[in-house]
Amino acid sequence: MSTENTQGSRSYLFGIVLVAVLGGLLFGYDTAVISGAEKGLQAFFMGATDFSYTDFWHGFTSSSALIGCIIGAAISGMLASNWGRKKSLIFAGVMFFISAWGSMCPETMVLAKGEPNLTLFIVFNIYRVIGGVGVGLASAVCPMYIGEIAPSNIRGMLVSWNQFAIIFGQLVVYFVNFFILGDHVAPAIESIGNGLNQILNGADAEWAIAEGWRYMFGSEMVPAGLFALLICFVPETPRYLASVGQDAEAEGILARINGAGKAKEILKEIKETMTVKTEPLMTYGLLCIFVGIMLSVFQQAVGINAVLYFAPRIYGAMGFENPMVLTVFNGIVNLAFTCIAIFTVEKLGRKPLLIVGSLGMALGAFGVAMTFGNESLNLYCMISLMVYSASFMFSWGPICWVLIAEVFPNTIRGGAVAIAVAFQWIFNWIVSTSFVPMANSLGYWFVYGMYGIICVIAAVFVWRLVPETKGKTLEDMTALWKNKK
Repeated sequence: MSTENTQGSRSYLFGIVLVAVLGGLLFGYDTAVISGAEKGLQAFFMGATDFSYTDFWHGFTSSSALIGCIIGAAISGMLASNWGRKKSLIFAGVMFFISAWGSMCPETMVLAKGEPNLTLFIVFNIYRVIGGVGVGLASAVCPMYIGEIAPSNIRGMLVSWNQFAIIFGQLVVYFVNFFILGDHVAPAIESIGNGLNQILNGADAEWAIAEGWRYMFGSEMVPAGLFALLICFVPETPRYLASVGQDAEAEGILARINGAGKAKEILKEIKETMTVKTEPLMTYGLLCIFVGIMLSVFQQAVGINAVLYFAPRIYGAMGFENPMVLTVFNGIVNLAFTCIAIFTVEKLGRKPLLIVGSLGMALGAFGVAMTFGNESLNLYCMISLMVYSASFMFSWGPICWVLIAEVFPNTIRGGAVAIAVAFQWIFNWIVSTSFVPMANSLGYWFVYGMYGIICVIAAVFVWRLVPETKGKTLEDMTALWKNKK
């Protein structure tokens, strides 16, 4: 027998994971593409004559994808359990592609191109919601897929690559948007009151208003098409195959990853915890579901998307002249600190990283609260914001996904992950829509002070309630939660 058959093939495993994390890249790409396109899109729809495109409607348009994210996450458990993990990811890829094409050309060869009106506005937002469904599905199923196919000793590291791909996707689209705009001028928009606005440089920004935003949304068709194609060539997860009685195929995949001898041992453990395909969600007690939900809630409630979505606005409010440069630099820092989690999660464990990250975020958030608005302390305020962001990237960013992928027993994983991730998108929407109104009415010191307090509470929650899953198999979760009932 060859060494590869005896010991398994890491190259085969890494190839599978590389394809799966493309879903994470699309997650980041789709959620961040709006940052470069939104001004041109706003100016375009301001030209409508049959309705007034106010700040409210622009806010709705900018966040409409989150509606789809909630829907996609909510149905992910049903699809993952009934279709399997692989087919669910193929469906997500198709949703990404349809959304990218439709957002680029919402007229869909029916409406007159370039004529903004209420019908076009509705159609555009439907396409964004479709993309959100893909994001919601990918956000739940990609870590689940990687977690179920990876060996326990490197599972945390491999699932963490999904978060790296999300941040990398956001960084890629920042650069793509920058190059698409090129020498063209983005529209400058000024409020005239009552939620209405006017364009200050319409002639100079004509290309950005008519075409620029279309190319930005359309650029997603390239990674979306690649993902939808490549995911067809990866295997279904052994744990799903075992749950539907395809033991021989499950063992074959396990053998290619872990070696023939280990494959039989793993399959035996899987079968012992899968007397039935699924069980009621509360089979292992309320605490099991509560921990999963609260991991998702805290990942968003600590306020990170106030930075990821509104960094240029925040750095501009601090008084810096070129906030986009700082935004890109912040993105690079985020990527670097995500790597810390990837290479330490199997050595240090999940809980220590979450606790240290929570306290680091609290330190950064309190630093922003105490220095914001004081021009002489702008540098300290900027550093505090980056400490806050970087602390999230080596802790709650990747580790939350790792735990959600592995903390639930096999027989409830699909449904439990769906509920947890749906809560994540709900709180993403709450933070995203509440940040600007709170900052404007109550002040940045209040908002970041509140985030700092939530970070401290998150650290206590992890310390007291979250189990350490380092080195444990997914089958170990069954016994763990049975003992806690």
